[in-house]
Amino acid sequence: MWKAEMSPEILSKEQLLELFHRFSFLITQPDVKKRIADAVLDNQEAVAVTTSIQEEILVDMGIDPRFGLACLGKVNMAYENDQDLMIQFYEFVAKEEIACEEAELGPDKFAEKLQMQQKLHEAQLEMLKQIRNYHLDDQSMILETLHQQMEMNNFDSEASLLSVEEIQDIVRRRVTPVYRPSDKKDDISRSKKHS
Repeated sequence: MWKAEMSPEILSKEQLLELFHRFSFLITQPDVKKRIADAVLDNQEAVAVTTSIQEEILVDMGIDPRFGLACLGKVNMAYENDQDLMIQFYEFVAKEEIACEEAELGPDKFAEKLQMQQKLHEAQLEMLKQIRNYHLDDQSMILETLHQQMEMNNFDSEASLLSVEEIQDIVRRRVTPVYRPSDKKDDISRSKKHS
């Protein structure tokens, strides 16, 4: 009996890894960076150019580019249990975002942004070192306060920091009970009943 050959629903792991590797290499090349930047100067979306580059790689690999790009949208579901592939996939996505951002900002502003991010990461690391000096309950309260602060500021990166003074204040407030005048009256009335 004749059996129809099944067409694959997604690219194989090997095909995806080859796409990720080739794309990562290409977008670091000066001529490709210039191609993306020129497109941005010409009022085109940087992501349109990076998608074109991915299509060219897929064609070169003998894969229908529409099918290959559609597969990228399914990687999370199809390979969710393959930690190695998922790491490579997120690196691929991050590298594409970085290439687009560099083209949109230009080399000087992009370098400035990277420097600011580096300073922020260093400050966050210092803050975490400070937090580790406190008891676990205090650490939980500090991190909860930080989370609330970030939520209120729409997760702006600047809101991801607490100063040493702010950390100390959070711990002080947690340790010092809040004075309630009604509690004092209750204590007095209880002591009068017992006398």
